[in-house]
Amino acid sequence: MSISSTGGFPTGTGKHPTFHGIRSRNGKWVAEIREPRKASRIWLGTYPTAEMAAAAYDVAALALKGGDTMLNFPEFVRSYRVPESPEPGLIRSAAGEAAELMKLFREREDDVEQGGDGVARGDANEFMDEEAIFDMPNLLVGMAEGMMVSPPRHLITAEWSPPGNSSDCDNLWSY
Repeated sequence: MSISSTGGFPTGTGKHPTFHGIRSRNGKWVAEIREPRKASRIWLGTYPTAEMAAAAYDVAALALKGGDTMLNFPEFVRSYRVPESPEPGLIRSAAGEAAELMKLFREREDDVEQGGDGVARGDANEFMDEEAIFDMPNLLVGMAEGMMVSPPRHLITAEWSPPGNSSDCDNLWSY
């Protein structure tokens, strides 16, 4: 068996090794689903990534087979807009929306991995000067100054005393 350069799986089938309902065609990913109790299939589209095609398949599977079907991304089930009717046009439209949702999710995930500004951050073992980030010397000085503040004046008058307090000594500053 030969191995393709576009995914590391046998070229004879073109199927993805983990995602259901998709296959590779000319470097892109296509998704389709067989209608229950019919020989016909619903074409869900051609997508640039396997994840987008798999998300399109998930929506179609939910629309045609219900919530008990095997999904590629079960964690996204609440994010998908599943058509109420199993009409092929509605399913294709919802599949396209799911693919775009997956594309946006992956872009956002990539942005977070790069640090939010498009600059790659390297691995997790990279040195980060936390003292400079948090301005530690000035932070510690500020905390020490805060501890040197004298307590507020607490005047107890005859008409007011703290509830449940029988002694004038039971307050925070008496310890």
